[in-house]
Amino acid sequence: MTELVTFGETSLRVSPVGDERLETAGEMRIRVSGTESNVAVAATAMGADATWLSKLPDSPLGRRVERALHEHGVDTEIAWADEGRQGLQFAEQAPEPREGRLLQDRYHAAAASVTPGELPMDRVQRADATFVAGSTLSLSGDIVETAEAVLRAAGSGLVAMDLDFQPGLWSVEEARETLDGVFDAVDILIANEEQARRVFDRTGSPREIAHAIASTREFETVVITRSERGALACRGSVIHEQDGVEVDAVDPAGQHEAFAGAFLERVLSGASADDALAYGVAGATLARTIPGAMTTVTREEIDSLVEDLQSGR
Repeated sequence: MTELVTFGETSLRVSPVGDERLETAGEMRIRVSGTESNVAVAATAMGADATWLSKLPDSPLGRRVERALHEHGVDTEIAWADEGRQGLQFAEQAPEPREGRLLQDRYHAAAASVTPGELPMDRVQRADATFVAGSTLSLSGDIVETAEAVLRAAGSGLVAMDLDFQPGLWSVEEARETLDGVFDAVDILIANEEQARRVFDRTGSPREIAHAIASTREFETVVITRSERGALACRGSVIHEQDGVEVDAVDPAGQHEAFAGAFLERVLSGASADDALAYGVAGATLARTIPGAMTTVTREEIDSLVEDLQSGR
């Protein structure tokens, strides 16, 4: 079984029930959500052995994060903090033409103070793949250097990064400056189309954007996700594409991470780029039909949808 190690900060996601506004909602729902932990959950659902590394406050809120990951079959290595708080996100869904909102409240999160010495770096060195998201490097504190240490500690395994640019956490200029310092350690870069355009300041078609990023940054693989329009990957100057599937979306929050987890599991299993894309798109499609950012889809459900995608139905 392949092992994927992910490192990053995970928040509690607070959302009004239904389509209520944050300022008027009388009831709130709390779920766990973090890019790296969501990817670990998706990879585990595909059959990978995934471990999430981080630092959490030694409090009921921090323990809730740990419990949620264990319930999804993800192993954890956590440094428990006496100081610092649990990061929060306040998310509002909205039917068109209203736009959803995501408010970040991660200032002084315990994870921001994590140092390399608090993490089992030997597990990173032994892992088949290591995954970190750009949003983790947006937090101030020791976590930035620790994230870089994790990326560079990976032995012979793959190093994957999700661009994960979240405007509520930092500016485009700040993201470019910080990420430029770690891109040389990354083998696989995953980004949604809009984020790739903004951070890399690129125009043109998704194919042109992926090829330009791959050639100028020397990534082995660049993956561009396009929500219900599918995804594409540039590997070795060859573009691979997979069309998407339109569904009645219940909650799009976790679709990108579901794609990344399924895609990485297939890559680690030796699958072709086309096969990995099909599984990523299938995982993302099913994730859009489920509330919450952590996917609960099964490998059997993904296999079935991949059969439909690859047969052209």
